[in-house]
Amino acid sequence: MDIASEFRYREPKLLPGGLALFVSQSGETADTLAALRYCKDAGLKSAAVVNVPTSTIAREADLVLPILAGPEIGVASTKAFTGMLCALAALVIELGKARGVVSRDDEIRMIQALESVPRLMGEALLLSEPIATLSRDLARARDVLYLGRGIHFPIALEGALKLKEISYIHAEGYASGELKHGPIALIDEYTPVIFVAPHDHLFEKSLSNLQEVSARRGSVVLLSDSRGITAAADAPKHVIELPACDPFIAPILYALPVQLLAYHIAVEKGTDVDQPRNLAKSVTVE
Repeated sequence: MDIASEFRYREPKLLPGGLALFVSQSGETADTLAALRYCKDAGLKSAAVVNVPTSTIAREADLVLPILAGPEIGVASTKAFTGMLCALAALVIELGKARGVVSRDDEIRMIQALESVPRLMGEALLLSEPIATLSRDLARARDVLYLGRGIHFPIALEGALKLKEISYIHAEGYASGELKHGPIALIDEYTPVIFVAPHDHLFEKSLSNLQEVSARRGSVVLLSDSRGITAAADAPKHVIELPACDPFIAPILYALPVQLLAYHIAVEKGTDVDQPRNLAKSVTVE
């Protein structure tokens, strides 16, 4: 994974015949488009996961993987993010089959998991009201930390990004294992720490981090399933219980509550959720 705005400036050595995959909601982002052209000039094949199939990136890519999410009205894309996760999950299944590392049983399990996403998202949307209630406390914070392990670290980044974009509260997402390498110095009773931690094979590690924050009077918000919340006992100050799901689709499901949290905090603060200050829908210049 690379950041498009930095990619070509470090002049990476690319092998002709490889594949470069580009992810863009609008398909018009200047730095992503420049990175695509850099890769094509180096002899790579290109694929684009986009929401606008008529966009420049879609036209110039060798393969287009449309997410079919429909027009994204808000500047801080939400449905496009989860749509992209679904598209990338489907791509992973097919690539795994092609390389012989995904068995037929694994394929069936992962496809069934993806098919369960709409139902699980519907259940997660029922959490909107309790999340709104929680947001009344969090809206007073000046800084918020998001922590996640493994595949949930990017969801921590997503939560922090959405919060800072639409509520103007400073927020940072970190890999939970990095807690002791710096972020723990910020912990006090005024800094909410949001853990994205379903009860998976890394949960015990996440629980250890959570307990460390709690021991330092940190205000912990735990996003987990019933098993995770039971295991955490009284360490978190607040919990948001999501339905249990296959770990393969957990990032898709857990993206929803962190987005809802940002939304309700922004509403509580009275900011413009769809058109936040200083942001544009597509960054068309560098």
